[in-house]
Amino acid sequence: MNIYIGNLNYRVREDDLKQVMEEYGVVDSVKIIKDRETGKSKGFAFVEMPDDDAAKKAIDELNEAEFEGRQMVVKEARPRM
Repeated sequence: MNIYIGNLNYRVREDDLKQVMEEYGVVDSVKIIKDRETGKSKGFAFVEMPDDDAAKKAIDELNEAEFEGRQMVVKEARPRM
């Protein structure tokens, strides 16, 4: 399952986010979206987890949880149109 994580602190690194998500199961990939010009985080990321049950548990428990001083938005990513 592809998971959207928004409202991230701009200092959060992919390794930090991977550590949090791995508490719920296997993580295939973590991609923090960065500004093309500055290379700085845009404050959101996508995490790929192969186990849908683990992904749903992570979404349920992490949505609106505080991480690095910000309240995260965690939900299933919608496919690109």
